[in-house]
Amino acid sequence: MLKVLKFGGSSMADAHQFAKVKAIVDSDPSRRVVVVSAAGKRSRDDHKLTDLLYLCYAHLQYGVSCDAVFDMIRSRYLSIRDELHLSTPLEAEFAALREKMDRGISQDELVSRGEYFAARLMADYLGYDFLDSTCWLRFRLDGTVDQPASYEALRRTASGRRVVIPGFYGAMPDGSVKTFTRGGSDITGALAAAALDADVYENWTDVSGFLMADPKIVQNPRPIERITYAELRELSYIGAQVLHEGTVSPVREKNIPLNIRNTNQPDHPGTMIRERFDEPELADAETIYLICNIYIYFSVLCRVVIYGLRRCP
Repeated sequence: MLKVLKFGGSSMADAHQFAKVKAIVDSDPSRRVVVVSAAGKRSRDDHKLTDLLYLCYAHLQYGVSCDAVFDMIRSRYLSIRDELHLSTPLEAEFAALREKMDRGISQDELVSRGEYFAARLMADYLGYDFLDSTCWLRFRLDGTVDQPASYEALRRTASGRRVVIPGFYGAMPDGSVKTFTRGGSDITGALAAAALDADVYENWTDVSGFLMADPKIVQNPRPIERITYAELRELSYIGAQVLHEGTVSPVREKNIPLNIRNTNQPDHPGTMIRERFDEPELADAETIYLICNIYIYFSVLCRVVIYGLRRCP
């Protein structure tokens, strides 16, 4: 049994969230491959590390000092390391990165460092090997993923190992760093699961899978326990966004179940997505059609209410 896990930014936000991730991974010996995002927000008013890295690059482009922003990024990761009592030698790497920024660095390479440093820390914390995504995830010259080459490289480098992999980026043919669009760590996890023929791809985030209504509109909506990939596509058409749009294809091609779980509620089974389910009690097309209509109804109702409130004097 092999499970590939991906943890989003909210799961990597601070030392407390790191501890939750470790508890999840340690609870199941089949969880041997872990893909991580950059540290996300710790609170509503906080900043995502990837946003700060994009901001650093913008400062560099306009010749404005980014020292204050860079120090925020550096301090955030060093704080996580120190709170977890790790010995990951990040100071030298941050110093080298800062020097490279002064000499000239691509936007993709700079913003990828959020995932890179998060994975370095998580590998140290779990006692796993760190496996840089540039070692296996290959992009073609046109920016598309070379799946055959990537799959072969990951099978060769990760076989029999417990590894932590940074999401969001890979390497171009010339070795330069190339990133996906925002949220692309989901794709990295799916590609890793497909490459290793995982039994399950677990995508850990801050929600317990898909819900039957928008929680911003309906209080405590019921979760959708199991849906098919075809039904997932229907839900995505009406705005039920939990996954990056490029996530499904790699695991669906290999018929690998995709389980969306909540890091903050690890005992909740979340939503299981498969090509098909044989059990008669599962939701059929009519149920999914009803769910879709609920989403549409409440989305339209919300817009009408908001529009009316804006027009009130």
